[in-house]
Amino acid sequence: MLSPPDVPNCSDNYGPYQCPEKLIPLMVLKAIEGKPPPVYGRGQNGPDWLYMEDHVDALVAPFERGRPGGTFLIGARAGRGNLSVVRAICDLVDE
Repeated sequence: MLSPPDVPNCSDNYGPYQCPEKLIPLMVLKAIEGKPPPVYGRGQNGPDWLYMEDHVDALVAPFERGRPGGTFLIGARAGRGNLSVVRAICDLVDE
């Protein structure tokens, strides 16, 4: 029987049906409404972003290559500051 590692470590996820209070859906809603986006601080902090379907696909890997008691890192190496994400969303909505 396959055993996954004890701890999969993953990026922040985004995708459909995400809680509207999270960064990406909140910024999309604000941009569509024409309201200013609430960016906190200088907007430089931000996580590594991973699309939820890619994350689900990656969860298979620990079962195939993981070992009990280990960790498995799941990420996209797509870290962007929050302000960069907000600008990209606003540009897309403006198009």
